[in-house]
Amino acid sequence: MRPVAHLRPRERLGMVTAMRFSQDSFAANSIRAYGDGEITINDKIIAESVVITPDTIELWAPRSVTELTDEHMQQLGNLQPEIIILGTGPSLRFPAPALLAGLQTQAIGVEVMAHDAACRTFNILLAEDRRVVVALMMGGAKT
Repeated sequence: MRPVAHLRPRERLGMVTAMRFSQDSFAANSIRAYGDGEITINDKIIAESVVITPDTIELWAPRSVTELTDEHMQQLGNLQPEIIILGTGPSLRFPAPALLAGLQTQAIGVEVMAHDAACRTFNILLAEDRRVVVALMMGGAKT
């Protein structure tokens, strides 16, 4: 039986609702909660842009889609994931298509989502033992 993520509002922050995840069992580096400008991975609260894999947590330089470069995307590709989830903040913002093209030519799937969807999707794919990477840009939290 697969674990099911349940979302419960932790607190209201203006238009942003913080969410807490709860599962019977979590894989390594699962996202436990997210809110206005911060994310909880396992028991660690992070308020900076971050790249999360099943095994690693690394801070990441770009704070918004406008700061993304080919080098940032190559860093993600070097992790050799099956799929990359790019979290763009509280709202969905697409990067330039040219930035994603290099990953797609390497047969790496790329999904661009707002943070709430990115966090949920990462946990689901993690529970399925997929080679997934989520990169969350935290600089555009208040726009």
